[in-house]
Amino acid sequence: MLSRLFAPKVKVSAHCDLPCGVYDPAQARIEAESVKAVQDKMAGNDDPHFQARATVIKEQRAELAKHHVSVLWSDYFKPPHFEKYPELHQLVNDTLKALSAAKASTDPATGQKALDYIAQIDKIFWETKKA
Repeated sequence: MLSRLFAPKVKVSAHCDLPCGVYDPAQARIEAESVKAVQDKMAGNDDPHFQARATVIKEQRAELAKHHVSVLWSDYFKPPHFEKYPELHQLVNDTLKALSAAKASTDPATGQKALDYIAQIDKIFWETKKA
């Protein structure tokens, strides 16, 4: 009897965990921009204390970018997206690998490569939002 009293009266569904508007590749882009900016600054400063602090910040920002990309892949993108964009799985994998490379490197080219991949995810993301 209690189970019927507390049973949901309305069944709802959504293609993501929460109503749309929660997910946005901009979060990953902002973190990846920070990674590249730190890499740029590291190239112009040879102070060992600065380098140590910059390395920690760069690695934290790269991890956050990886987190945001992973959340998009696992929580936002659904089977219909993967059907329409069959390259999406590989693109996400390449993006995560590029962010790992940027995390481990001081070369701003690695940060830029990650940003380029994120831009491709961003393009697909916004195309899915139009549908």
